[in-house]
Amino acid sequence: MAYIRGEKKPVDGCVFCHKAATDSDDDIEHVVARSTYHYLTLNRYPYNNGHLMVVPYAHIESQEALDAPALTDLMRMVNRAMAALRKLYNPTAFNIGANIGAAAGAGIAQHYHFHIVPRWPGDANFMSTVGETRVIPDTLDNTYRELKAVWQELFGQEDAK
Repeated sequence: MAYIRGEKKPVDGCVFCHKAATDSDDDIEHVVARSTYHYLTLNRYPYNNGHLMVVPYAHIESQEALDAPALTDLMRMVNRAMAALRKLYNPTAFNIGANIGAAAGAGIAQHYHFHIVPRWPGDANFMSTVGETRVIPDTLDNTYRELKAVWQELFGQEDAK
């Protein structure tokens, strides 16, 4: 509803850098997990329930700037996110990937991030893109609580920074 009402919270500088720097506010910022190079967070304006993003702590524009350990960490977080979403929501498919650059559709082109979107037959599909409409059956806070619990059950504190 905050999105619909236009109640955006202003952030000085980069929203992703802000989230990276606020370890104590993970519940408020919907940060599900943290690893050495990245954090996993809910998309504030999701295409589907459980729409997650893996975001590097480093303020970079493309994954090309990540070294081998950071790239490995990125894919490990993506795989774990998919496992947690499978356990919680039982999606039949996923859209995963990154929009690198504004021309590719990146909403925040200055700070690279990788999307994981769970999918089901007959979900909203491209309704968000074409109809500028979102169909989300749950709140971000509830999705966060449930996903955080599943993450802890599956992976414990392994990814804690």
